[in-house]
Amino acid sequence: MATPVHPALETRSLSRAPSLTVAQGGALSVGAVLGTGVITLPALAAEVAGPASLVAWAALVLLSIPLASTFAALGARHPDGGGVSTYVRRAFGDRAAGAVGWCFYFAVPVGAPPAPMMAGGYVADAVGGGRATTVAVGCALILGTGLMNLAGLRFSGRVQLGLASVLALLMTATMAFALPHGSTDSLTPFAPNGWGAVGTAAAVLVWGFAGWEAVASLAGDYRDPGRDVTRATTIAVAVVGVLYLGLATTSVLVLGPATGHSQAPLSDLMAIALGEQARVVTAVVAVLLTVGAMNAYFAGGSRLGAALARDGALPRWLAAGGGAGQVPRRSIALITGMSALSVAVSVALDLGLTPLMLLATGCFTLVYVLGTGAALRLLRRNTAGWWTALVAFVSVVALLVVNGAHALWALGLVALSLAYQHAARPGVPSTAP
Repeated sequence: MATPVHPALETRSLSRAPSLTVAQGGALSVGAVLGTGVITLPALAAEVAGPASLVAWAALVLLSIPLASTFAALGARHPDGGGVSTYVRRAFGDRAAGAVGWCFYFAVPVGAPPAPMMAGGYVADAVGGGRATTVAVGCALILGTGLMNLAGLRFSGRVQLGLASVLALLMTATMAFALPHGSTDSLTPFAPNGWGAVGTAAAVLVWGFAGWEAVASLAGDYRDPGRDVTRATTIAVAVVGVLYLGLATTSVLVLGPATGHSQAPLSDLMAIALGEQARVVTAVVAVLLTVGAMNAYFAGGSRLGAALARDGALPRWLAAGGGAGQVPRRSIALITGMSALSVAVSVALDLGLTPLMLLATGCFTLVYVLGTGAALRLLRRNTAGWWTALVAFVSVVALLVVNGAHALWALGLVALSLAYQHAARPGVPSTAP
């Protein structure tokens, strides 16, 4: 799960002196995309598609190039902290921007449970207890994160970036120590579940690539947005691509068919390379990374809900505590409650992680569809940036289609949002003038 940039929180980055360097911007962009999902995604993708999941990883890395480039072009042209919401509002109007906000806000309750359950899997792998430990750790992290936010406790941006750096170093060390133990024999059979499974695996992997919209939200902080955004984006795409594809390849080559059945692939790889004691260290890192990511989602999501309520896109009672320096406790309580409900339903129905992740990634993908669609209206037609946006738009639409029935959740949210806003704000135009 990557660190979110929530679209309804429009703050002008230009209100302070721009000071972000290319190196800093690249690091922040990597931190926004490199999320906790990678601690389990190699196993989930391999379970769905076998070694052919590497094709899905490569496809998502390639998709990152036009997608990130599109948001970089938008950021350079419209350097505003509102990011996707700003572009969708400019292109399609306030109601469409509100729909983007709904996609982010209601992705949190279905997207939050898989992350702590992933961390719980690492704890269970290290100390035992099986599914009971996994569920207990997951519930504790959800409730703990909710209470932290109700108390106004947040991780700083530097801590978040530090945790992402730890994850990057752990991934690099894992590849370096474990890859020599791999074998190309693990690549056969390459597509045991058929080639159609590659599309499903790609839909799951969107979880680990959500965050490219952060490139646009940071644009106003660069000293020279027109030049620096593109350079920082290039660095971020290269680093994320190498780390993700490298770790996925290492997992398949070293763990073989067991990859799809591992609840803690990083721990398994480190144990092969360094011994069983590495499992405890990896579990601690997984929990810390998860707390950091969840804290960002709960904090940003709760403020997003308050902002949407303030603007009439959600019920007004949810706007309480949304002012500067305040704590939006109602919104936090709602997110925490819905997240706990998601865990309860998942455990009761024995759904596993994949269905909830597909519901969340459907929302993220639809946000990308709207964002790249806005780029086609805002960027000058037939320029390199416009054609890049077209490639990104077609790609994310295809990704939404392969998400299958799970995409109906995201489309339903958009429909409900537009219906609610029409009833609550009948005088607001549904499209941009």
